[in-house]
Amino acid sequence: MQLQLIRSATLRLRYAGRAILIDPDLAPKHSRPPLAGLSPNPLVDLPLPIDEILAGVELVVVSHLHMDHFDRVAWERVPRDLPLICQPGNEAAIREKGFQAVTVLDDELEWNGLRFKRTLGHHGLGEVETIMGRVMGFTLQAAGEPMVYWAGDTVWCEEVEAALQTAQPHYVITHSCGARWPIASGARELIVMDAAQTIGVCECAPQATVIATHMEAFDHATISRSALREARQAAGLAETRLRIPQDGETLTLA
Repeated sequence: MQLQLIRSATLRLRYAGRAILIDPDLAPKHSRPPLAGLSPNPLVDLPLPIDEILAGVELVVVSHLHMDHFDRVAWERVPRDLPLICQPGNEAAIREKGFQAVTVLDDELEWNGLRFKRTLGHHGLGEVETIMGRVMGFTLQAAGEPMVYWAGDTVWCEEVEAALQTAQPHYVITHSCGARWPIASGARELIVMDAAQTIGVCECAPQATVIATHMEAFDHATISRSALREARQAAGLAETRLRIPQDGETLTLA
């Protein structure tokens, strides 16, 4: 099993001999407006050409339709005939973009020996979740392969805790940039995990390696990789328990 962090939430996962692309956001640096008024987004370029990112991909997973997870460049560049898995309610919009093989992950599905199970989460709590909308994560399992839990755009919540306890995953992939979004009061509320919540995942799943992604790519983030490394050290966690890959880095996992 190999996991390559492309940028932000975009991953290539080599699993049970299959190449999976997750949440493709392929926009050039500074090609989209600020989210927090600090800088055009994305903050950084892709670490490799789009043709290399797409080479050999057999399946695409789109967790939700925010532009940092499925953007206009991906709509144009990802082959329309590739199998694509999405959450309930997003399928019509994806088909309208020309994708021909869209399957909804209602609960569980199997694709070429890979078993996906949808998990729930909260893209923020309270008022901000109403703004952000519904999201999904998933667990992934195949014969002879480790159990993977991709939590997606969620804060720490009962559903994440339940998924960790039920699945007992070997690997957990989190979105850990501590992004915040404004609500009517002017406060900026957490919409994905921050450093403390990522450490909490490690503590809840002591059997797992946690891989922190979705970092240092958008201006509404509040947690950097260096801040998360400091939190890891303060919590007494080994680097092997909480891995923080760089853009473009490939992790070879058991």
